[in-house]
Amino acid sequence: MKVSAEILNLVPYKPGKPIGETQREYGLTEVHKLASNENPLGPSPKVIEALLAALKQQNLYPDPSCYDLVKKISEKWNVPTSQVAIGNGSNEIIDLLIRIFCEPNDAILTSQAAFVAYQVCAQAARVKVRTVPLRSDLTIDLKGLADHFFRNPTANIRIIFIPNPNNPTGTSVGGEELDEFLVRLGNRDDVLLVFDEAYTEYVRSPKFKAASQFYQNYSNVIVLKTFSKVYGMAGLRLGVILAPEYVLEFYNRVRNPFNVNDLAQVAATAVLDDETYIQQSQKLTWEGLDYFYKELTRLQLPFVRSDANFVLFDTQRNANICFENLLKKGIILRPVGNYGFPTHLRMTVGKAPENKKAIEAIEKMLTEVPKIS
Repeated sequence: MKVSAEILNLVPYKPGKPIGETQREYGLTEVHKLASNENPLGPSPKVIEALLAALKQQNLYPDPSCYDLVKKISEKWNVPTSQVAIGNGSNEIIDLLIRIFCEPNDAILTSQAAFVAYQVCAQAARVKVRTVPLRSDLTIDLKGLADHFFRNPTANIRIIFIPNPNNPTGTSVGGEELDEFLVRLGNRDDVLLVFDEAYTEYVRSPKFKAASQFYQNYSNVIVLKTFSKVYGMAGLRLGVILAPEYVLEFYNRVRNPFNVNDLAQVAATAVLDDETYIQQSQKLTWEGLDYFYKELTRLQLPFVRSDANFVLFDTQRNANICFENLLKKGIILRPVGNYGFPTHLRMTVGKAPENKKAIEAIEKMLTEVPKIS
């Protein structure tokens, strides 16, 4: 069977290395994974209680409308139920938006070093990917995105993806630059502005403004949220789209029936009531980031201050060699050469003992891997 060039040339998304695989490969009994931006607290106690209660009904199909969860999100986030829909992780939502609003040879626009899923989903749909470089401080260049859109009217750019904060840099955008971006591109009928807000609960930047607070003022602004990070439900795969009704009408036509399983719906409904857990997740992350900043400064390793739950730092060495060196020490970090950072690693905040062991391993690695001159 013939396969299209886009599929033949598609580089699949590569997740963080699993703990079990690392244990088997290196004969280790203790491994700490700080690679995939997961919540180290484990699930909320309310989630575990809700899941146990729901197990007895797993012979039944899940609610295809996610009624209870949509209602809870509406109440907690102060958004109309008619503007909320659920996906099997935000990745499914990204994929469906591209399939719905782009035709082959149309284009999406995003930043260089933005979440790789945008490119994977677009290429799989025969849609072109256009990018704008990051600024020198590794923030997304909103003005550059708008300029690129207007300078390329024949490129058929249908969606602009703005991950805010961005993965893997941890940087966020806001302030006057965001306002100007919305003035230039908001309320257009030829392009959608998709703000991917997986990490907003961790933001400490005073200029940040969540798109979930202003999307209702624009006919073409969409917000993506996830339950994988601060809500500690990465394994259950659940994402949320906040969007105008006309967008969700098409989204609900295209998504598969029963795309979100019953346990994910039950768990998400429960965790939204656990404010204590959410606050604990934030506190642990902010304390961990501050610890990393202090230790990376001591080790004289440049890093990027983060509005997410991870830190990007420069090893000043071949990052793949550093990655392998740390694996042998039982520490899994994330090399990000595929994002254009060949000497950088991304390190997720873990529990305090894990963070300490990671720093100890990095300090030892610095004496074992030669610095690039």
